[in-house]
Parts: sequence; C-alpha cells; structure tokens
Amino acid sequence: MKNSTIDKEFKKVKAENFEKNNNFENGKNGIVSKIFTTLFALGTIGIIILLFLLYGPYSGFREWLVTTAMTTMTHQYFATWFYDEETIKYILDKNKIVEIDETTDVDAITTGKLENVTKYENEYERAILEKDPENNDYKIIEINEKKFDGYLVAVYEPSRVKALVTAKIGTSGQYLTTMAKNNNALIAINGGGFDDPNFNSTGGSPLGITVVDGKYVTSKIYSGPGGVIGFTEDDKMVLGKMSVSEAKKQGIRDAVTFGPFLIVNGKSSEVLGNGGWGTAPRTAIAQRQDGIVLFLVLDGRTATKPGADMDDLIEILQNYGAYNAANLDGGTSSVLVVDNIIVNDPIDSTGAHKTRPIATGFMVTKDESDDSDHTVVEDKIK
Repeated sequence: MKNSTIDKEFKKVKAENFEKNNNFENGKNGIVSKIFTTLFALGTIGIIILLFLLYGPYSGFREWLVTTAMTTMTHQYFATWFYDEETIKYILDKNKIVEIDETTDVDAITTGKLENVTKYENEYERAILEKDPENNDYKIIEINEKKFDGYLVAVYEPSRVKALVTAKIGTSGQYLTTMAKNNNALIAINGGGFDDPNFNSTGGSPLGITVVDGKYVTSKIYSGPGGVIGFTEDDKMVLGKMSVSEAKKQGIRDAVTFGPFLIVNGKSSEVLGNGGWGTAPRTAIAQRQDGIVLFLVLDGRTATKPGADMDDLIEILQNYGAYNAANLDGGTSSVLVVDNIIVNDPIDSTGAHKTRPIATGFMVTKDESDDSDHTVVEDKIK
C-alpha cells in the first residue's frame, strides 16, 4: 500500500514536470517563431521597398544610383547589377551636362596687381577680396552645406599656379602629398583624369594632353566631357577641346585634361536632370575676371553628407565670381594639400579615410617669403 502511494506521487510529479517542460518548449518555440516571422516580414517589406525604388514609377532614386555608380572607378556594378546596358544609357542621356560651345575669351581676363577694394557687392566678394592680414598669397574659405563640407582656396597670383604630374608616369600614380613635396608646392589639389582599364588603374596614365612648364608630357586624343584645362604664358586659364597644335598656338604652359566644363566666359553649362555625375566628393578649378584662381575641394561619402553634384559646383563657383571653371577628377581623388598636409577628409570606396595615387594635379608654387616664414596650416583655415 505504501509503495502504491509513492508510485502515484512519483507519476504525479513526473506528469507535472512534463507539462512544465512542454509549456517551456512551446513558449520558446513561440518566441523563436515570432522573431522569425517578424524578421521575415521586415525582410519582405525591405525587398518590396527596394524593388519599388529600383523599378517603380519614381525615377529619382534609380537615376541617382546609376549616375553616381557609373562615374566611379570601382562601383559601377551597383548599376549593372540591376539594369541592362540600354537602360543605363537611357538614364545617362537624360542626366548630363550640356557644355557652353565657346572658346575662352582670354581678353576678358585681367591679370596683374589687384586693386584695393573697400566696398563689396556681397558676402562672397568680401570673402575673396578681403585678404588675410598674415597671408598675402592665398586665402582658405570653409564651405559648409547640408550635403557636403569643403574648402575654397583663393589664389591671388595666377602666375604661381602650375601643373603637377606623377614622377612614375606610364607606370603608376603618386599620392598628392608626395607630388607636392617633391615639387616644393605651397598648395596642391588633384587634377585631371587617368586611364582606368578594368577599373584597376594605378593612376599612371593621364588622359589627353598634359603640359608641365611648357613641356608636353602626354599628347593623347581625348573625346570625353571637357578637354584641356590650362594656363597660358600670361597666366590666363583656358578651357577648350583642342589638339596639341591648338594648345601650343594658345600658348599653354601648364595643363591637364578632364571635365566637364562648368562655366565658360561667365556662362554656365546646362545641367539636365542631376547632370549625370551623381553625388560624390568633388574638385574644381576656376578663374575670376580679375585673375584670381579658385581651387574648390568638397568632401562627401558619409551618411549625412554624401557629396556634391554638378549644380552644386556651378552655384558655389558662380557665387565666388568664377568666369571660367572646370570640374576635375573627384571621388577618392579629391584632395587639398597645404604645406604637405591633407586639409580635407578624403574617403575611399571602402569607407576608409584616405586618398589614392593620382596622375596629375595643380599646385601653387612657393616664393621666398613662404620658405622663410611658415604659418601653421590650422591658422590659415578660417
């Protein structure tokens, strides 16, 4: 009788434990099921949203994606994954720059000693013409906008603007800091484009015509946007689609090749759609009618500040009085170097905060005062 009672109690406890374990397992399975269902639902919603953006009636996202991807060297697959060649061509044809079909009027540019101005038309004119009391060579102006940050450099002596080229031309490019140091540059920015077969270029082969101190370093045919971006013997910036003989006839002393041309003779290029160049870090060069040269370098590729498009470049440069202006190589190549120090924040295709070897650039040469009296870079950025 006693054993029978023990057996009943044991069976009762066993049944209760089984029920508890079963309820626990059911509860655990229920939680896992709910998590899986939620993740599946979120994933499905995400896919639907992505498909809507890629192929839906709203074209803005796909045009941004295609134009931004196709102007990079290593990420064109972001466009080719989703769209065929015909669709990509259609989008690029809708979003492009229609350049001004004129030759630079060098007679409209005045070089020489700048007049002292005490009255300014606007804040931009003041920013350019009101020199830093401790720096008569140039002035660095910070640019802070919703989509990008960067710097505009006003160079007061155009005679000191020269072209740079990699010392390893035909083999590989060099970092701009190396090129600047080797050429004793006060300031340097990246320059023209370079051949990029299979998107694996080392930056050693500049596009088109490259001229350094009157020497024609490269003389290739170039059929892309823009063309020769050069300075004449009398220090005037000339933009043009020209051959070597035409460049020599113009008296080009220093030049690189790229584009598109943004402003010619005070007239801005027409931007269709988003311009076809997407949003990215940018570099541009310009000259005002008073001869002042403008270097513009804008950062991007962050979550909150993706970069600038062609409209942004035109607007900024027009605000600061550019009469002729051209886009230079952008993306990871966009770099501003002052006294051998990188001032901006270049970001490469992996998201790392670094630049890459390039083929060409523009620099401002040092004079005797620069060699004898250096100013800390941070003090020049105001």
